[in-house]
Amino acid sequence: MDIFRKQFEEVILSVLPITALVIVLSFTVVPIPNEMLIRFIIGAVLLTLGLGIFLFGATIGVSDIGNLMGETIAKSNNAFIVWGLGFLLGFLITIAEPDMQILAHQVHIASGGVVPGTLTLAVVALGVGVMVGIGLLRILFGKPLNKTFAVAYFLMFLLGLGVTEEFLAISVDSSGATTGAMTTPFILALGYGVSRLKGGKTVEEDSFGMVGMASAGPILAVMLMSLILRLRNIQGDPEAFTLSTGILGPYLRTLPRMAKESVFTLLPLTVLFLIFDKVKFKLNRRHKSTILKGLVYTYVGLTLFLTGVNAGFMEVGRVMGEGIALNHPWLLPVLGFFLGMVVVLAEPAVHVLTIQVEEVTAGHIKRKVILIALSAGIALAVSMAMLRIMIPNLRLWHILLPGFAFAAFLSFRVPPIFVGIAYDSGGVASGPMTATFVLAFAQGAANAIPTADVMVDGFGVIAVVAMTPLVAIQLLGLIFKRKAEREAKREAQYSYES
Repeated sequence: MDIFRKQFEEVILSVLPITALVIVLSFTVVPIPNEMLIRFIIGAVLLTLGLGIFLFGATIGVSDIGNLMGETIAKSNNAFIVWGLGFLLGFLITIAEPDMQILAHQVHIASGGVVPGTLTLAVVALGVGVMVGIGLLRILFGKPLNKTFAVAYFLMFLLGLGVTEEFLAISVDSSGATTGAMTTPFILALGYGVSRLKGGKTVEEDSFGMVGMASAGPILAVMLMSLILRLRNIQGDPEAFTLSTGILGPYLRTLPRMAKESVFTLLPLTVLFLIFDKVKFKLNRRHKSTILKGLVYTYVGLTLFLTGVNAGFMEVGRVMGEGIALNHPWLLPVLGFFLGMVVVLAEPAVHVLTIQVEEVTAGHIKRKVILIALSAGIALAVSMAMLRIMIPNLRLWHILLPGFAFAAFLSFRVPPIFVGIAYDSGGVASGPMTATFVLAFAQGAANAIPTADVMVDGFGVIAVVAMTPLVAIQLLGLIFKRKAEREAKREAQYSYES
């Protein structure tokens, strides 16, 4: 219960800043209707409860399943089985990811039905499955993470030359939305389970990087889809988004839908766990009962969290983005900076990752340090995304290409563990809060600015958010490396003088 209380305290401190920011803005810069503000406050309460319960459930249930399955996969020592099981797990967990379902639905609406949501979801799941399989093989055969990422991002660059702007934005946004509240804890634990069983000197380094590998799959898959199906020049439909009315009505309508979606989110994982337990794990009753209780907590927490986000946060984000763009456009990058700074603290997957970083490194890398680096990087990311909406000649690739190139360069200069943490951070930072509130804020701003397009400029913010942690965390790794070198020099000099 100490874990439960500690996580709730952290969640309250995480959600309070964005709640306070929105309330202050509503009374100063962007007045919003009272019923919408009340809905937002109710959503903040549900989000806090849901996130706390979710994190507790993920800790005692989902992460444990990932570790067990990772160890089972590694024991097979057969490349085909490792890749096949990795593909299956990656595909199923992505199909069930709420963030991805939200984004696929938004793409369907914004494109006027030209791009079906089910097609986007299936293609992205295939991409994730392929890359999770490759990621597990990389750990098993000890291949360098930086070289693997360099190859993947070089392929993205080549494909990116042939896709249109709207599909460049959708592909990279899909990458960020894939690694959400459900997928991240599982993939993190899966990679940790394989690396721990493999053993050796690189266990810590191999424990990270799987989320980053999974994030690369959707970009490649969606780009290939657009090229094969020759999908080009799709115009956005700003009228497709409608506002809700009432205070409790939106929650009463959203709660059953989120409860149903959360069942489908957890069902594949639960069934796989029960099958593996019968055939491979053979856990004792107490251990099995703890995991199943964890899954129940995860279900309750996820349902409350998604209900709060969808019924209380998303709409306010769109209204605020549109209101600021219409009345105070120069404030967009400034507010984007503060918004990015506080939103990352409310991402559930960020907390899961930072806790695992501190545990795996035995406290050598503090989670607070990672959180500060992520907060600064994502604040800059949202600010840049707002500038892109405001400036017609500023394209998405103008931001992403130099960013990813610099991240690839840094990956050969920093300790390997920071490479994995950085690419994982890029995936987890762009979770439910970013896929809903920040994306809605960007779409509202794009809808209000005459030179912007909802389909081209309304998407892409998740991509920029996913890119900046790659640079921020690796720069942190560079600082750690220089600090370690200075300490080693001082120790050597002290030994010599003695």
